[in-house]
Amino acid sequence: MTEDKEFELGRYYTRAELVATWGGSKQSGIAPSAKTKNVLVYTDPEVGEKHGYHDTLNLRDDYGPLVWYTGAGDDGDQHFAKGSDNYRLLHHKEQGRTIRLFQAAGRVKGTDTKLHKYLGEYELDEGRPYFERLIPDGDGGKRTVMVFQLRPLGPVADPAVEPVVIPPGQVYLDAHPERELRVLRENTSRLVDPERNAAAPIVRKPTGAVSARRREADLTDRFRAHLESHGNEVKRFELGIEGLTSELLTDLFDVTNKVLYEAKGRTDRNSIRLAIGQLFDYRRHAVPKPESVAILLPEAPNEDLRDLIASVGISLVYEENGKFIGWPIGAGVRED
Repeated sequence: MTEDKEFELGRYYTRAELVATWGGSKQSGIAPSAKTKNVLVYTDPEVGEKHGYHDTLNLRDDYGPLVWYTGAGDDGDQHFAKGSDNYRLLHHKEQGRTIRLFQAAGRVKGTDTKLHKYLGEYELDEGRPYFERLIPDGDGGKRTVMVFQLRPLGPVADPAVEPVVIPPGQVYLDAHPERELRVLRENTSRLVDPERNAAAPIVRKPTGAVSARRREADLTDRFRAHLESHGNEVKRFELGIEGLTSELLTDLFDVTNKVLYEAKGRTDRNSIRLAIGQLFDYRRHAVPKPESVAILLPEAPNEDLRDLIASVGISLVYEENGKFIGWPIGAGVRED
């Protein structure tokens, strides 16, 4: 649409300017517009931290750049009530809307008016549109929030790395210097909760890649439930590698048995070779160091690929008739 051309990648806007031109609310983090076919999405660390969550703008997984954005709802569990902001974001494709992502970054000089950097055009990941996460509720308990997974549809701006101010009398930065990419300065490794995957209806026919991602997500969910049903603690690694601009996310890590799994939704040669490379790469940086690594598949691969996996010292687990063949593996496992 013609109004989309007026968004300038990397520009800093005030909220009032955005509402006047493109619509949406003046307050909500998720702001569907009645004026244009957009959903304006605002991420603000200052606000998120008050409610026990933070959005992550610099992630990368097997399929490319990824943003984790926490849904609307500051009290109690978040839901997808029809007509709610969360519902509209989840169904943005069905409604013909484009997601426009903005990051709060600094204030207009001499005022409390916040500036919002336009990061680009996004859509929900078709394979894993959102997952659920438990966060503190402020009263000593936990509440469930929805974390949307956003994928860029084209060029995007780098998230702001420092507050930005502009001279009085201007409502946005007409010209600003190019900012240095956020580059990780050291290697880091931390265990985080794996997402509980969910799927939303797909308007257009899913591609083979999307189908594989859905299949991988469902497989990961089933195997995680399997591990937890046997009393195993399950996490995943978030790895920061010096020199990269975003953290890497692994698939499942069985903390109890110290086994790192890389899941794939296909059993073809390219998928197997990719999984082998990922496991060797992740294992070098993961702390605590996995004692075993394994590939998780939805079905048995052919004999030559099984030989390939075994030849490099990697275990294989695959699903067959509702059971996971090749499990348990690793140190200290118990047989049923």
